[in-house]
Amino acid sequence: MSQIWVVVPTCPPTVLRRCHRCPSGRFRTHGKFRVNANHKLLDAWLLALCTGCGDTTKLTVLERTHVRSVRPEFLDLMHDNDPGLAAELLQDPILLRRNHVALDWDNAWRLDSGEPGLPDLPDGEAIEVRVRFAARIPVRPVRLIAEGFDYSRAEVERLLTAGNLVSTVRLSGKLSGDFTFTLKR
Repeated sequence: MSQIWVVVPTCPPTVLRRCHRCPSGRFRTHGKFRVNANHKLLDAWLLALCTGCGDTTKLTVLERTHVRSVRPEFLDLMHDNDPGLAAELLQDPILLRRNHVALDWDNAWRLDSGEPGLPDLPDGEAIEVRVRFAARIPVRPVRLIAEGFDYSRAEVERLLTAGNLVSTVRLSGKLSGDFTFTLKR
């Protein structure tokens, strides 16, 4: 028997960056952009608000870029404050590295696994589950398996050490890419 689970983002992640006005280090993006033109050069930023004081920070998207090198559709999306574009840009590792920020995905994703719990399988049978990620969300596979089968994390760890839970990838760290595992009964 096989199943497909999908890890889906529910909202934009929290941006981790030190606030200059308060001790908070968390910012929320709401899909708002600021675009500035200086003759034929464009600057564009994704705006984020501090969760503590409401101060605005700018994440650089374009910097001194010639207007002809920017796709018109991309520029239109920024002018329209498209939340889908903001979510896509937050997935870009180059943008995150350029702005010296990290993302916190806590409470910003859900697992679509159908009905939680393990389906009724006879002894000796196995279930193969393919986990797909709709976005690069770093999650511990043990947490996903526990949530998908409605087990405790300790029970998943016991299955892992007993050899009843097998995968070609290491299930002990965090993953953000597709993987497959098999649970033997």
